[in-house]
Amino acid sequence: MCLAIPSKILNIENNIALIDVDGVKRQASLLLLEDAQVGDYVIIHAGFAIQKIDEAAAVESLELLREAAAMSEFCNKF
Repeated sequence: MCLAIPSKILNIENNIALIDVDGVKRQASLLLLEDAQVGDYVIIHAGFAIQKIDEAAAVESLELLREAAAMSEFCNKF
């Protein structure tokens, strides 16, 4: 199973993007996307951006993931 987490492109240099994944910065290849730009949200798989996602969907997905993580931490206390 693969979990796709939206990542925001902060910078692009030579088809390599610096992305922000909820505060964690990483690099990802943009070779599979033709029109990615700084400020776009993308889905990353195995180090490659594979799809653009609109900002509203990205923000909603990140919030749901935060809620799921918080519930998981709560349940692990018992």
